[in-house]
Amino acid sequence: MAAFIVLIMIVLSPVPSSSEPIAVSHAQGETTLAALPKTILTLDLAALETLDALGVEVAGVPGALIPTHLSKYNDARYAKIGTLFEPDYEAINAAKPDLIIVGLRTAGKYKELSRIAPTIDLSTDDNAFLVSAFRNARTLGRIVGKQSDVEARIGRIEAGIRALRDKARGVGRGLIILTTGGRMSAYGPRSRFGMLHSDFGIVAAVEDLDTAIHGQGVSFELILKANPDWLFVVDRDAAVGRAGQPAAKLLDNPLVARTNAWKQGHVTYLDAVRWYLVGGGLASIQENLDQIRHALGAAP
Repeated sequence: MAAFIVLIMIVLSPVPSSSEPIAVSHAQGETTLAALPKTILTLDLAALETLDALGVEVAGVPGALIPTHLSKYNDARYAKIGTLFEPDYEAINAAKPDLIIVGLRTAGKYKELSRIAPTIDLSTDDNAFLVSAFRNARTLGRIVGKQSDVEARIGRIEAGIRALRDKARGVGRGLIILTTGGRMSAYGPRSRFGMLHSDFGIVAAVEDLDTAIHGQGVSFELILKANPDWLFVVDRDAAVGRAGQPAAKLLDNPLVARTNAWKQGHVTYLDAVRWYLVGGGLASIQENLDQIRHALGAAP
């Protein structure tokens, strides 16, 4: 009922006209836009993905690590405005933006960018990842006049999550790890990948893991001790195009082979680009949900 009321309020809330000021609340306060923005720059891939899914033209994007499903933004007609971590202030200024969007990786540059043009911070909150990702999507929907489209997409995701949670009740415990440079980190609830547990309903094999952005370094011995029924793997090197030992090869280890997950064939190599690089974009959340549902054998 509460979710229905929120939806009705959003649907009935007035869509700003192209000339009305728009007050936007975000992770670092409130920013007022003079009108619906025409020239949008984003250093945040989640925002880029969501705007692209909504059919909104983005004028400037990071110059590297653009995911394959957003490869059109590699074209020269889109201004290249820095990296996922470091803005190119000269290129941003030259683009004369009406709106600049930053996320977790560039949140520290918010003040400098705000001196160039109105800037909003759409960072997600690891303690409430899906809530914050949906809030950011709704913010973008309101800014560009696509609220109903955003609500329809969120509604489909929420329906899928309900189906997944029903399936997850009886499948056992899961552990999600990230591999990079021949090392492994594990992530539990309230971490950057905590959605697997808090929202998708997979019971955590280890509850008290470090919630730091880089997770908790783990060994093969710890994985065996945790003995998950399901092992979900994010290969960071694959996500960023870095040469390194593939996750599948790293995990082909006698200790990992003794876990329930390995014995039962319950090892899933997740879409690292969508889980690690993009994260909170609506399309990636949907794809991540579908991949977990498929892994568990849930109905599509």
